[in-house]
Amino acid sequence: MKRIKFLALCAIAAGLVTSCQKEDVSTEIDTVNKEVSKEVKLQLEAIGVNPDNATIQTRAFLDGSEVSGVRSGDYFSTLENLMNTPALGTGEANTKQYRTNNLVTGSNRTIDIIGYTGNDSNGLNSKEQTGLQWAVNNYNRLNLSVSFRLTFGTDYQSKDMVVYHDPNEEAAGEQGGVAGFPDSQGRPNKWVAIYGLGGYSNNVNEHVITHEIGHSIGFRHTDWFSRQSCGQSGESAGSDGSIHIPGTPTGYDSTSIMLACFSTSADGEFNGNDVTALNYLY
Repeated sequence: MKRIKFLALCAIAAGLVTSCQKEDVSTEIDTVNKEVSKEVKLQLEAIGVNPDNATIQTRAFLDGSEVSGVRSGDYFSTLENLMNTPALGTGEANTKQYRTNNLVTGSNRTIDIIGYTGNDSNGLNSKEQTGLQWAVNNYNRLNLSVSFRLTFGTDYQSKDMVVYHDPNEEAAGEQGGVAGFPDSQGRPNKWVAIYGLGGYSNNVNEHVITHEIGHSIGFRHTDWFSRQSCGQSGESAGSDGSIHIPGTPTGYDSTSIMLACFSTSADGEFNGNDVTALNYLY
């Protein structure tokens, strides 16, 4: 059974990871990745994100904007948003399914999400479109206080969340997705990039997109404390990073959709603990 990393909150498991008109985004990631400062690494650790392989990157989005920020595994954030994300107390971290401090709030809980289908390298392919539809169905069938209104097309500017294909990550041989966490104003992460999944099933595409949407509304990796799904140690062991969700296990949950690494046999569905976590928060 093959395991694949989620790019941008995860790292490679040894021996197991394969893990108007617009112009194409041709430079998704700068060729030069700068090292992060000690202060930034400490902040990443404080919110429960692995700082070890973090870099400063410039990402270009569909709207033509170029944003410099911090990337670690399947997490990307502007420096401002990262530094404004509240850390947790040490006692909270030690009560170890996990969420971030910022969640989607108020009117932001009705999320207009679009699958970008432009006739260019950023348009979702048929498997990615199916995966997105099934991922949205996963959330909406639970009748949570957060809901998604899904469309497909190219009119993404006003949408709350945009799911698109990233050809540059794919060209680099990467497989998975990248997303961010909600901001301090209670808005979900907007940009969700997917790549390298064309050779896998609709269920694997569903799994990855459901996972990245989970980050975008405030869910951490279930195994942040051990990264057992990747055969690694914790993302930030001993840090102040994550809040345990009552009613879910504090140990390893081998079938959670929010594991740091995923299997090529993934079915794309929430397990019971994922559902408990979603119902608790939303």
